[in-house]
Amino acid sequence: MTKKAVEIKLQSGLEARPVAMLVQVASRYDSSVYLECEGKKVNAKSIMGMMSLGLVTGESVTVIADGADESAAIDDIEKYLCGETA
Repeated sequence: MTKKAVEIKLQSGLEARPVAMLVQVASRYDSSVYLECEGKKVNAKSIMGMMSLGLVTGESVTVIADGADESAAIDDIEKYLCGETA
């Protein structure tokens, strides 16, 4: 299992469209992928779970991945949350 703290730098935070894109990025990987914020941990492959976090620009989250491709999953999710293409 790998964990990494990431600051959200997307201009609009994680509204519906950016959440859908994040779920697509997470779904590329076989690993289990979660985002944790303020004690709440949700599956990054779940649109409803991700929307429930209500994340905004500047907020810090912990990306957690567990599986064969966990490092690649965390790297791509970090790139996406930082506004880089993933």
